[in-house]
Amino acid sequence: MNPLENHFVTTMDQPKIIVERNPSPMKLEVLGVENWGIWRKEKSTFPWTYTAQETCYILRGRFIVTPEGGEPMEFGRGDLITFPKGLKCTWEILEDVEKYYDFQ
Repeated sequence: MNPLENHFVTTMDQPKIIVERNPSPMKLEVLGVENWGIWRKEKSTFPWTYTAQETCYILRGRFIVTPEGGEPMEFGRGDLITFPKGLKCTWEILEDVEKYYDFQ
């Protein structure tokens, strides 16, 4: 795994968001991404609290997630993201989103 492909966002009080840009098809297959649920959401802004860890793979769209007290991070098509349990954040969907998701 290329360490330059992974990015982390951490704040003093929040767990970190982990993103891998354009993971290999093999990795997605091993994770079983195509068997996960699909979530779609139109352009909007809303608060969210993760009561469980979520891993998701973005099929289309663009959005910004801003952790409470942290810096905004933009995501889009091809990103594999892990949002940790307990994360409080605001989602700003810039382009309608479609993603595979799995709660652990």
